[in-house]
Amino acid sequence: MAHNIPQHLTGLSNEEVLASQKRYGYNRIQSAPKSSWLSLLLDILKEPMLLLLIAVAVIYLIVGDYGEAAFMLAAIGAVSGISFYQDNRSKKALEALEKLNEPLSTVIRDSKVVQIPTHEIAVGDLCIIEEGKMISADGQIVHSNDFSVNEASLTGETFSVFKSLETEDRNVYSGTLVVSGLAVFEVQNIGDSTELGKIGESIQSIQEDQSPLHAQITKFVKGMAVIGIVVFIMVWGYSFWQSGDIIESLLVGLTLAMSILPEEIPVAFTTFMALGAWKLMREGIIVKRSTVVETLGSTTVICTDKTGTITENSMQLKALYDFRTHRLYEDGQFNDPVLAELIQFAMWSSEPVPFDPMEKSLHKIYEQTQNTDVRPNFRMIHEYPLEGKPPMMTHIFENKNKERLIAAKGAPEALLAVSNLSENEKTQLRAQIKQLGKQGYRLLGVAKSHFEGNDFPETQQDFNFEFLGFTVFYDPPKAGIEDVFRQIYDAGIKVKVITGDSEETTNAIALQAGIINSSPAVNGAEIVDHSEQELTELSRKTTLFTRMFPEAKLKMVNALKKDDEVVAMLGDGVNDAPALKAAHIGVAMGNKGTEIAKAAASLVIINDDLNKLVTGIAAGRRIYSNIKKAIQYIISIHIPIILTVSLPLFLGWIYPQIFTPVHVIFLELIMGPTCSIVYENEPMEKEIMKQNPRRMTDTFLNWKELSISIIQGLMITAGILVIYQFTVQQGGDEATTRAIVFTTLIFANILLSLTNRSFKHSIFETLKYRNNLFPIVISVTLLLLAAILYIPSFAAFFRLVELSLGELLTAFLVAAVSVLWFEIYKWMKRRSSIEDAPSQTKGKFSSLKLSKRATGKISETEHLNLQN
Repeated sequence: MAHNIPQHLTGLSNEEVLASQKRYGYNRIQSAPKSSWLSLLLDILKEPMLLLLIAVAVIYLIVGDYGEAAFMLAAIGAVSGISFYQDNRSKKALEALEKLNEPLSTVIRDSKVVQIPTHEIAVGDLCIIEEGKMISADGQIVHSNDFSVNEASLTGETFSVFKSLETEDRNVYSGTLVVSGLAVFEVQNIGDSTELGKIGESIQSIQEDQSPLHAQITKFVKGMAVIGIVVFIMVWGYSFWQSGDIIESLLVGLTLAMSILPEEIPVAFTTFMALGAWKLMREGIIVKRSTVVETLGSTTVICTDKTGTITENSMQLKALYDFRTHRLYEDGQFNDPVLAELIQFAMWSSEPVPFDPMEKSLHKIYEQTQNTDVRPNFRMIHEYPLEGKPPMMTHIFENKNKERLIAAKGAPEALLAVSNLSENEKTQLRAQIKQLGKQGYRLLGVAKSHFEGNDFPETQQDFNFEFLGFTVFYDPPKAGIEDVFRQIYDAGIKVKVITGDSEETTNAIALQAGIINSSPAVNGAEIVDHSEQELTELSRKTTLFTRMFPEAKLKMVNALKKDDEVVAMLGDGVNDAPALKAAHIGVAMGNKGTEIAKAAASLVIINDDLNKLVTGIAAGRRIYSNIKKAIQYIISIHIPIILTVSLPLFLGWIYPQIFTPVHVIFLELIMGPTCSIVYENEPMEKEIMKQNPRRMTDTFLNWKELSISIIQGLMITAGILVIYQFTVQQGGDEATTRAIVFTTLIFANILLSLTNRSFKHSIFETLKYRNNLFPIVISVTLLLLAAILYIPSFAAFFRLVELSLGELLTAFLVAAVSVLWFEIYKWMKRRSSIEDAPSQTKGKFSSLKLSKRATGKISETEHLNLQN
């Protein structure tokens, strides 16, 4: 690249860089100050469960029950510790996400062009910036070629601003985006001293909006908290009316309030999302907001760019079509002297410092085929950037002898429209374009012009061009891309290709990539004047959108969103940025994607492997499925705790206070980790990626799912109340009854956590799932139960007695009956689905045969119906 940069721009020496960094520091914007341990502790102590524990501990101290008070204080420490652990784990995961792969910046140092980590940019450095890049420091332009920048991040104005040595404003600012051309600027301010740093809009200060699922869960928990307050007041009043003891009745009320409050649910949600995003990062997927993980699982349609997303973006030059000889020259024939002029002007129409794969190929073929490299002798004096529909670009170069070169390249249709060609010649060339396009080739037209004087036309289309020929590129589909799209279709997700390429090329590549299409492609120019309703209809029936420009891409994404689709947009170029920003999930490519695309996206695939998107969608579905299981488990196990605490009191049974706060908090300490840590680690069930995506508007639990959880809870309650009465009838005292009831509830909790690992597959099947945390949590729970029952001091503290083997077996049998009935329900459900399957499959294949007869193809919709 060095020969394209003026020789007088030498940059800083190593000694000057060190001196500058010592004086001005590094190019980093300081993050918001970290929360102190005191503020973190105060935040945790504001949690409702902690407030209840503190209240209970205070009451025990007042009445002189110091053992219970000590246990409550220990419980406060344990709950706080768990909260600290969960909060710290989530925070570390999110901090890791913020440490995205730091982009490299190009600078001139010691007369050499080098790439350095952006934070090492020093005041005085000469930075090279080009189209598609984000500017990383403030400075002043010292050299430029048709350079324009979007400064919306600072000014709010979305239009591009052209800047050069000749313009009044030569300043560039950190955080702004290069729209076109190239510039070299001298760094004047870095880090906090930049305009962006002064504004202080760092990533830490940006607040995420609540996702629909988060909002639903928050509403549910608040509702339960209100119910808890109401029930607490009622129970306190009722107990006081019966006993006349205000302290005792207050403890009963607080016990019930503790049993009602589902504080595990919001903790579980935060943990699931943060750890889900962290795990995706380890897979090579950078998620900028943790809520995107939830949205990924709901994706209903994927809109994908073609170049660099479906294809490799390698842009191999396969052939050259020379207009004068009307002949196609393939690779290996490029040294033919006939092609010299076509190759020269194809190169001159490219950027002097190429970053686009096609332009890099053109510079390379120029170097390989020309006897003399005259690039150092010419400098660009005027440039018309890539624009128009379809687009083209024009460069004007001049040497010291005032010899001038005017070169243009762009979409073949654009060059045909501005060249001196007869209609017959245009018809012949269009036929050639169509034939090459059907083979998946990408064509660029090349033309030259002549112009005297410096009063250049306002638009490049006003030049009188001589058509020279085509450059023919082949950008092959990525390896394994067919399998990726098969998995996407299997998951019930539709695919739309939205590209700037031609219809013929897009059709060919789509066929090679395994994209299902049975309708004609739609051109970007056709949709400009469509109404909202027309765009919606078009988006439903069309798969391939070609010759699309940024506004057209944005329109199609918005049309799909208004049609209640959850849209993931994949892209890597500058022209993809508006659509990436507008989509529910903007997905940019990490290697070959532009900085503008990465900045607009909410998710970045580091190695450009599209299969990672399938991984992300699967992760989103796994997390959503697991959080539902965790919430259903919490609801089901809370019901027997609530009813075991309250019913003996209201029904006037012999031992009304079968559970005290000590027992409830012990159960809470078991349920919390099971809910938020163990279920988060559950693997994905095998059929999840064979199902249709859920609607974003769906509640996290529908009435059927909620009713199942309630029935599970009521069945466990029934078992516990039966064994309560059975023990009393057998002459059991309060300690024995409490021991058996408590043990039955612990066994039921363990069995419920196991059976709820799947609401379809049997417990024997789910035991094969790899989740090392389940046996650990179950073992610890059983060891603690054994300690409480059989260590005399613990038993006395919990007001229990040790149980015989027969009593343990009875407790386990009752727990098994009250929980494992659900396995029979799942078996009946599986059997029913198997019986229904043959007729459904027959119907689907009949539809497929009819479709084949009618069209000879399988339409996208029919394919999805067949799979699902």
